[in-house]
Amino acid sequence: MPLIDLRLPLRQRVRHYVQACLKDDLVAALVVSVLLIPQSLAYAMLAGLPPQVGLYASLLPPLLYAALGSSPFLNVGPVAVLALMILQTLQLAPAGVSPSEAALVLAAEVGLLLGAAALLRLDALAALLSVPVLHGFETGATLAIAASQLPVLLGAKAAGATLPELWTSAQAHGFDGHAVSAAFGVIALVALVLVRRLPKRLPSRMAPLAVLLAGVAFGWGLDPVGLARVGTLPPLALGLTVPRLDADLWAALLPGAALIALLGYVSSLAVAESLARRVGQRVFPRRELMGLAGANIAAALTGGMPAAASFSRSVLMSDAGSRSRMTGVFVAALMGVALLTLSPVLAWCPKPVLAASIIVAVLSGLTLQPYREAWRYDRAEALLMMAVTLLVLGVSITAALGLGVLAAIALLLKRSARPHVALIGRIAGTEHYRNVERYQVELDPEVLGLRIDESLLFLNGRSLADVVQAHLDTHPSTQRVLLQMSPVNSIDFSGLSALKELHDALARQGRRLDLSEVKGPVIDRLKAGGWDHWFRGKLFLSHHQGMQDRP
Repeated sequence: MPLIDLRLPLRQRVRHYVQACLKDDLVAALVVSVLLIPQSLAYAMLAGLPPQVGLYASLLPPLLYAALGSSPFLNVGPVAVLALMILQTLQLAPAGVSPSEAALVLAAEVGLLLGAAALLRLDALAALLSVPVLHGFETGATLAIAASQLPVLLGAKAAGATLPELWTSAQAHGFDGHAVSAAFGVIALVALVLVRRLPKRLPSRMAPLAVLLAGVAFGWGLDPVGLARVGTLPPLALGLTVPRLDADLWAALLPGAALIALLGYVSSLAVAESLARRVGQRVFPRRELMGLAGANIAAALTGGMPAAASFSRSVLMSDAGSRSRMTGVFVAALMGVALLTLSPVLAWCPKPVLAASIIVAVLSGLTLQPYREAWRYDRAEALLMMAVTLLVLGVSITAALGLGVLAAIALLLKRSARPHVALIGRIAGTEHYRNVERYQVELDPEVLGLRIDESLLFLNGRSLADVVQAHLDTHPSTQRVLLQMSPVNSIDFSGLSALKELHDALARQGRRLDLSEVKGPVIDRLKAGGWDHWFRGKLFLSHHQGMQDRP
């Protein structure tokens, strides 16, 4: 339910917002901006892009999401997992194209794909990434990100997005680090871990920025030789940046853009729905598509990188008391002020300190509990989760997500290919019918009562006659087959054909097919398919009536 009644005149809405929400939104924006400044720099560096690209992705994208999205809690901007995907995708760009140019094209493609999905109402695309695939991917990406930042943390020259790439690079450049860089990195890492143990109050939430500024101060005061720094940032210039119009470049980045768009939408929607449930609000998937589409197009036109909702910053925004999407507007304004005033300071920021902030941020959400739960519940899904994790670490994100989506679809097809048809009998003294494998029931030797436990579709319809015949083989005295259809929500043409095939097969055996408890929409589909021309059985309002019927 909205905090402000949109039916009120504009002046009253503004007054109500100022009285009820403004203070909370400003405080939440300040808290999130404190975390967003170092993360914007760090995630741009993780993606292999200049640091200012991350800052640009934190300016206009939140504004566009605030205008088009539906959640008052999401903070849209650079995200660690997407940064790793961007790094791998940019490697596919043709020779002669700079990473910054390719990032603009990538952000434009992500925005256009999400916009097309919103126009076509394809918000159900979120179902393509099952929970095991998403958990496996997030865990693998978390470990891969942390591993990729270890050389930066220690001042080594190795680099890579996967473990084999890191190993090969380390062998080529040696395993030695830089003592001063390692000292900065390790001290920042320890400090960030310790401040996370402080009570969740405003001063402790500003600790990441304090660690960053302390690193800047020591880096500037000591000025050690060999310490890698962010370097001079260009002046704030949010002019129009049209992505490079190169057909080969757009084609090369399109597969990666599709995966980034899918993962960005799925993860953002999951965060939005989780935070909305805490306060009894709703989010609208199609508007989330529109908000993310606008954010990415804005990033493409202002020198940014692909953006999505950050889980850590969004949770922080919710905990800090955000009341409306105006928090995103204030975040953008504060980031603009920071970029105008802090650029000379941020130029002195040591890269090992940023690496430490990335490692702590991503590992804070690492958990192995989903693997244990999946192993107890379904070994196949647990193995899929592990396979996706290993592919992210050892091969590529594209391979991991591709396998994850295909394997999840394969598992669904396997489970749906054979309809579950339960033999049901009457519980003594009642009109209730239950599965014979779970209850003590009475069976009628002449009427075989079966319950179809799912919709009849092309996935499973072909097996319907075989499943029913298997039950008939164990009940040879059956004169009629009565199908309880209450769980059937839909029936397509393949399902209708399967039902007709079963009807005709039973007729050849001298048996009759009857139906009970058929839902209205299913009856409408049966009538549209002309079932009255071939169906010779009876249709019963309740299963008990059908069992009691006698010729």
